[in-house]
Amino acid sequence: MKYASIENTLFIDNRHKFASAMKPNALAIFVSNDILPTNADGSMGFRQNSDLFYLCGVDQEETILVLFPDVKDGKHKEILFVKETSELIAIWEGAKLNKSEATTVSGIEHVYWVHEFDKVMQAFYTQAEHIYLNSNEHTRRSILTETAQDRFNKALMAKYPLHKYERSAPIMHRIRAIKSTIEIDLIQQACDITEKGFRRLLNFIKPGVWEYQIEAELIHEFISNRSGGWAYGPIIASGKNSCVLHYVENNQQCKDGDIILLDVAAQYANYASDLTRCLPVNGKFSKRQKEVYNAVLRVHRAATKMLLPGMTFEKYNKAVGDLMTEELLQLKLITTEQVKNQNPNWPAYKKYFMHGTSHFLGLDVHDVGFFTEPMQAGMVFTVEPGIYIPEENLGIRIENNILITTTGQMDLMKNIPIECDEIEALMAK
Repeated sequence: MKYASIENTLFIDNRHKFASAMKPNALAIFVSNDILPTNADGSMGFRQNSDLFYLCGVDQEETILVLFPDVKDGKHKEILFVKETSELIAIWEGAKLNKSEATTVSGIEHVYWVHEFDKVMQAFYTQAEHIYLNSNEHTRRSILTETAQDRFNKALMAKYPLHKYERSAPIMHRIRAIKSTIEIDLIQQACDITEKGFRRLLNFIKPGVWEYQIEAELIHEFISNRSGGWAYGPIIASGKNSCVLHYVENNQQCKDGDIILLDVAAQYANYASDLTRCLPVNGKFSKRQKEVYNAVLRVHRAATKMLLPGMTFEKYNKAVGDLMTEELLQLKLITTEQVKNQNPNWPAYKKYFMHGTSHFLGLDVHDVGFFTEPMQAGMVFTVEPGIYIPEENLGIRIENNILITTTGQMDLMKNIPIECDEIEALMAK
């Protein structure tokens, strides 16, 4: 891994949180992700299952974690299974964790090779009444491929049909939403690396550069600072492309007078950051560009102040919509008549601001959590209002990552330039 080692107290504490929410006489099983194929003998880069990483910190394939707080022997409350390493594997792939190293990473005493799983687990299945199985229950998931966890779940339920099966996901969504101090530090490192990448661009962007050249500058800076790469597919959208919410081609030339919308961020130790900024290609905002930019910035700042313990998403989204409505009226993009006659299910402002304002952030860029429950201290959210005007080839979105505290908010991206004047001054250098 490129990142520095993480204190295993993080994973020890996380397992305690999960175990505390389990039913009596229950065991839970978490399975690592597959290494997915491409073509011929090629494969994609490995990305660990976020829930498994959260609970044990092991960042390699063929890993299984078992939690059994009420185990009869009182010893095997936590069991870790990892891929057996060898000299041959070390030569061809690089050494995997040995048992001692797996204990150091995770804080788990009992470590076995993954090929021993069935033999070791047979006695524990007979002791347990409940079995917690993991699954991806993200509300925006869209998965066509059967995962390793999916295959495991089907096989286990077929082999032991009389056990009572439980869902791990509701517990994981609740405990992962509240970030510990170590997690906040990791997200902050991702934000800091993102800042370095962004600042690198301020004297690079000019008329004639290509979107993919900007992408190359960013990934160079990210990897140079021990990032694992992109937290998500980079959006580098100039001119009319700035109005495409998930533009990912990044293959157009940046032209004089255009805005370039950059929704780009680094991840560090699997923790994501999520930044959006808009820059004038020629280094100077036009009057209209600045008007729209500052309108979005006002909404961004007002929305950030609303992220407080106890705030509900229903109230938050309604308030942000009202703020955006006022800005769009001032920009003469909508009329008072349109607002008066708007459909409550699709208000007038949605024509120019059609996406949500905030989402959870953590091990996944769209992290897990319950939007139906009030916000709490320790949660990290994006704040990303935008105005998109296709008829003007102008899209503006501004996004920072915000930690809710007991007394207010902490902006994890407070050092990244955001004011028009500051951006222009830095680009002029």
